[in-house]
Amino acid sequence: MSLSRRQLIQTGLLGGVVLALGSRLAMPPQAPSFAANPADRELIAALGRGMLGPLPASGQLALASNVLTAIASLPLAVQAEVRQLFDLLQQPLARRLLAGVSPTWAEAGEAEVRAFLQRWRHSRLLLLRSGYQALHGLLYAGWYGDAASWPAIDYQLPPMMKGLL
Repeated sequence: MSLSRRQLIQTGLLGGVVLALGSRLAMPPQAPSFAANPADRELIAALGRGMLGPLPASGQLALASNVLTAIASLPLAVQAEVRQLFDLLQQPLARRLLAGVSPTWAEAGEAEVRAFLQRWRHSRLLLLRSGYQALHGLLYAGWYGDAASWPAIDYQLPPMMKGLL
């Protein structure tokens, strides 16, 4: 007995679905993909200097904490992508070649970090522009989402929101 072309395709598709389902069920639950380390905090502080200008030490600590909180609230797949981006930027060779930053992130100056961010922001490569947008979104959410930064920009919370915070 031979299979028709349609039966062969249907059998192949059904087999693929069964394999995918079986492998998914056999996988253990995913652990959080983003486990922060001290190098992440240094990178966030350097990016903060480049995007926001000089910050006091307390501002750098708050920024790092807020950004890490924002990352933890992202879907696991996005957390994994952010982890890959952070790991890439923390590798000395990649930091030099892709970011153009020679010293460590803790030693990088504001102008050097700002130049790196502008290169990525205006890059012809979509991947680098996407990396910039991810970093920009995380840093600005971490900074402007913190009520401690509001007086510096003269932000006044709307009256109807004052009772909620």
